[in-house]
Amino acid sequence: MSGSSWRHHRYGPAIISLIVYLPAVGVAWWVVTTAPTQSVLWNTLIADVAATLVVFVASVLTRNSSIYDPYWSVAPPLIAIYWFVAIGNAELTPREWLAFGLVLLWALRLTFNCMRRWRSYAEQDFRYLDLKARFGRLYPLVDLLGIELYPTVLVFLGCIPLLAVAESEESLGLLDGFAVAITFAAILLETVADEQMWAYRKTRTPNAPICTRGVWAYSQHPNYVGELLFWWGIYLFGLASGMSAPWMIAGALAMTLLFVLISVPMMVTRKRERYPNYDALVKDIPVLFPKPF
Repeated sequence: MSGSSWRHHRYGPAIISLIVYLPAVGVAWWVVTTAPTQSVLWNTLIADVAATLVVFVASVLTRNSSIYDPYWSVAPPLIAIYWFVAIGNAELTPREWLAFGLVLLWALRLTFNCMRRWRSYAEQDFRYLDLKARFGRLYPLVDLLGIELYPTVLVFLGCIPLLAVAESEESLGLLDGFAVAITFAAILLETVADEQMWAYRKTRTPNAPICTRGVWAYSQHPNYVGELLFWWGIYLFGLASGMSAPWMIAGALAMTLLFVLISVPMMVTRKRERYPNYDALVKDIPVLFPKPF
């Protein structure tokens, strides 16, 4: 690919992501193996931030902040397996296998969906374009702090219950069953929601600009509901491990606040701008959480 053609190549996002993320993971590994502190938690956070900085530099050089988007799903399985191996034994416990398997399944599915929707590197999330237009010269700072470092810290907090899983000597119990059920149901809901939306977009007509079928008939954002359930499922794994430190819930709570107060309102505003009759089309569909009856 020559000139700017790489920006418009269908597999450009996947290729560029691979080129960027391999050195980012390498930097993270170098940090955790050379960090001066004895705390696995802090070493991992420092490595996580270092990897994010690598991605940030790439976003500046390529002028596309969407290169950070896959980081949300790439980081958790790497954090999980590092903790399970660094803290526990080389042989994973049954709880570690369950937690890691679900985190990996979630990560693979979400990353695949991200790459499937990202049709060329010339595309960029509308939210980033809006922020760039709004902040002008200050946008690189907004990009670093708000678009990249903030989600990195948020996801790291969401992963902290996995540290309890790594440190636990508790046997599997009923709460593990709930954790598995909630986490798997979350992944299933996200999968169904994304597949139904993908199918809908292929047949969308002016008379039906909004998807209101399948799980989308019960929530305007069922994929977000699934994402929230996933992080609460991870929290349940921490509880099942016998750890009850209050800070373990910080990630799940922060995720909930992010989606309820920022992500969902932003998407609703966007849809209202694009579709003047949006409120009428979804008047009987809850914004986020489905009605119990």
